[in-house]
Amino acid sequence: MHRTPLPQAADLFALSADRIHRAAADLWPCEPLTLGDHVPSVTGYVHRASIGGRDVFAKDSILGLSLVSVLRGVAGDRDMVRAAQAAYATSPASLLAREAAQLRALDASGVRVGRCAGYAAGVLFTEPVTGPTLANLITKDPGRTYDLLSTAVAALESLQRPQVASQVDAASIPERSIDGTFRRKFNGVSGRLYVERLGLDRVDERRRRNVAAVVGAVVARLLKLRLIPPTGPAVIVYGDLKPEHVLFPDGPTEAPVFIDPSLARGPACHDTAKLVSRTFLALLAAPHLDGPASTVVDGIGEFVAGRMRTLHGPARTLWLRRLLVTWLMDTVNILSTYLTAPATLPLPEHAQAVIDRSETLCSLLDLVSAPLAAGTDPETAWRLALRTVSRAADR
Repeated sequence: MHRTPLPQAADLFALSADRIHRAAADLWPCEPLTLGDHVPSVTGYVHRASIGGRDVFAKDSILGLSLVSVLRGVAGDRDMVRAAQAAYATSPASLLAREAAQLRALDASGVRVGRCAGYAAGVLFTEPVTGPTLANLITKDPGRTYDLLSTAVAALESLQRPQVASQVDAASIPERSIDGTFRRKFNGVSGRLYVERLGLDRVDERRRRNVAAVVGAVVARLLKLRLIPPTGPAVIVYGDLKPEHVLFPDGPTEAPVFIDPSLARGPACHDTAKLVSRTFLALLAAPHLDGPASTVVDGIGEFVAGRMRTLHGPARTLWLRRLLVTWLMDTVNILSTYLTAPATLPLPEHAQAVIDRSETLCSLLDLVSAPLAAGTDPETAWRLALRTVSRAADR
């Protein structure tokens, strides 16, 4: 029986480029589109582009899934993906339709964002934002880590306004949550098979076996730890609050601009945990700092302490334990995504650095998750985690 092959990166990219051209023609029929550089991503197809001389970013999402998942056959073979995408792109509930609605809602509420320039047929066009990212600024000035992280979360206080909440409830993006992603990846038998595939196309066999063994043990702990009781009512969270999604076009002391929202209801610690997770990851994977790594770690510790300042007793304990677990889950999520990416998929620049330090990251995940699983007090576990990150980053 003839079997249609799995999707290939080149095929998906060609189809996405065609959709981008068609969407631009619908939105701006009299203005020519010129595609610029492809921006490597594991989540979707992103291109710099020019429309009638105006710079934009053009983004296409394949079924709302990561490109890694699609290329690994999660959505079926090549023909199945093509057929499903044709219907998905026209759905008002598609991922990028919701992202476009969220960008407009954030802009209207006073949050500075990379504005939506247009949306059509599953393709999102956004205005570019220039200036250094939060990650860039921390690298250049580690002593400002606390101030920069605090500025980022303070600029999102208006997320809790009723008009934002109503938009989120109408068009939320819960599928990008850390906990939801972790559950999808590591659920049951398919999760164990997923762990066994880690690094097949990306690292040598010795490292692959070591990484798979440690990640398997860490995942088993986290599957139990994630059942921690909720820390309170769900709030509106930005969702994908990574340091590279926070830019400072007017300088580090001015209000930041945010890109790529994934607004949804979630635990109060979610955005803090995402920032902590990805800042730690950048520090460990590419530690080219203008200063000691401990300066960044101390700044993160001060930032987290500030976020807990109004919490006391059991509420403080639960919040910090949830933050630790969410951080660990997010690091496992992104490390496993990079390690399972087919060799034909171009990865973001920092991804190779993460892969190169996969054993160091696994050691960190093991050292931090083991005490938590053994019931160590979260305050003690957090102090141990900070010391562990400092040592790992200084190697």
